[in-house]
Amino acid sequence: MILSRLAALSFVAALALPIPAQAQPVPARTLRVAPHADLKTLDPVAASIVITRMHGLMIYETLFAWDAKLNPKPQMVESFSTSADGLAWTFTLRPGLKFHDGQPVTTRDVIASLKRWMVRDTIGGKLGEYTDATEVVDDKTFTLKLKRPMALVPFALGSAVGQIPVIMRESDAVTDPMKPVTEAIGSGPFRFNRAEWRSGAKVVYDRNPDYVPRAEPADGLAGGRVVKLDRVEWLIMPDPATAAAALQTGEIDIWEQPSQDLIPVIARSGDIKVDRYSSLANQVMLRPNHLYPPFNNPKARLALAYATDQADFLAGGFGDEQWWRRCNSYFICGSPNGTEAGAEAFSKPDLETARRLLAESGYKGEKLVLSSSYDIAPIGRMAEVAADSLKKVGFNVDVQFSDWGTVTTRQQNRGAPEQGGWNLFVTYASGATMQSPMTNIGTNMACEKAWAGWPCDAEAERLRGAVVDAPDDASRKLAIEILHRRLAEVQPYRVLGQFDQPYARRSNVTGVLNAPVMLFWNIEKN
Repeated sequence: MILSRLAALSFVAALALPIPAQAQPVPARTLRVAPHADLKTLDPVAASIVITRMHGLMIYETLFAWDAKLNPKPQMVESFSTSADGLAWTFTLRPGLKFHDGQPVTTRDVIASLKRWMVRDTIGGKLGEYTDATEVVDDKTFTLKLKRPMALVPFALGSAVGQIPVIMRESDAVTDPMKPVTEAIGSGPFRFNRAEWRSGAKVVYDRNPDYVPRAEPADGLAGGRVVKLDRVEWLIMPDPATAAAALQTGEIDIWEQPSQDLIPVIARSGDIKVDRYSSLANQVMLRPNHLYPPFNNPKARLALAYATDQADFLAGGFGDEQWWRRCNSYFICGSPNGTEAGAEAFSKPDLETARRLLAESGYKGEKLVLSSSYDIAPIGRMAEVAADSLKKVGFNVDVQFSDWGTVTTRQQNRGAPEQGGWNLFVTYASGATMQSPMTNIGTNMACEKAWAGWPCDAEAERLRGAVVDAPDDASRKLAIEILHRRLAEVQPYRVLGQFDQPYARRSNVTGVLNAPVMLFWNIEKN
């Protein structure tokens, strides 16, 4: 049945998407991938979701890039210097940077892009607080002037998490930062093939023949982005059984996020390899909307922490315990910042405490909308676990399922839940995103500048600033512990533990890099 269905889908796709024979690269130079979700939003500054970030890294570049150990290295930048007082950073772009429409990349494009990113992103917003001015020196050189020193400037400019600081054309970047850019013209190693884009079915990227990679070896996101393929196709396969069958038959080469329950099946094939592409575990979270009752009250948010057992969620979402672990650190257990200070009481559920806190919050049993999707199966399963867990302590949860694109669009809706907004959602984010107070999108509690859920706590923000201002590693570690204790009190979201996300590839595919998201340069298909 699965194979027949797959063949039928392939046949329909072939009829619906005719491509002239002369435009097709040879099969060995085309990589076919089943991604974890469909691509809906093209602008990686407007959306922090992983599929849009993957898309952004295909077609755009950033000034710096994180290597496999999350250290920033120059990418679009050829050289840079810092003034003696640490208040002026001067950057010169490397030669050969050109947008896909043929225009050269200039510092006017860079400055417009950085200003737009600083409005939207967690680490970008923090850098924006420190920035006094950005000034053009010439077409290839610009200066970033700070109000006070900030040692983490290259780390911020190389961010590969949240809304990433990609460099767009000035004409795209000067638009309203709260509205997604619909163009997809960058200067990166791949070009977005808009003509062959079929929402819900197929996304195509072609090798950019004009791209000049750096000379250094590839290392995470850093180094030479050498493309060894002519074409990458993302084939949207929301049904895990269909994706598994396609991988086994060779219709696809990579399954980016295989369903955990099917890993033992596909791993038995000698032609398929299952591996991890990131050394840091991902974090699962239950995100409340802080704008509306009951979660505008921290007691209701604390009730979430006491009502939930991480093991229930992780087993429901990811199956075998070899892939997950309990962890109450906002900044990832196993990372340099992985403290659980202040969160010790949440290691096991305490239903009586949850009920008491919920009552004290003033909640009277009103319906709460939990928005979710089975397009990403673990998220859908964990949403059902959330509903069951929260009902036990008195929450009246209504799980509303839709496609993932609709869920992520709804997450940006600040309206009341009964008017198309929401109260809760379950999601997860990469360890690279969550391991630092500078990049953790969920612990940004800067009110309207925060990520969906819009938590607001001046003390947490003051303490997050203290982490940035820390003069050395020892003082920064202490500042992170103090911040974490505050976060455990105010609960911007309920940490649900962490998991490793494997990917699966056919054995003739090599060169997948260790990075926060799957990258497609350096990959070879033999």
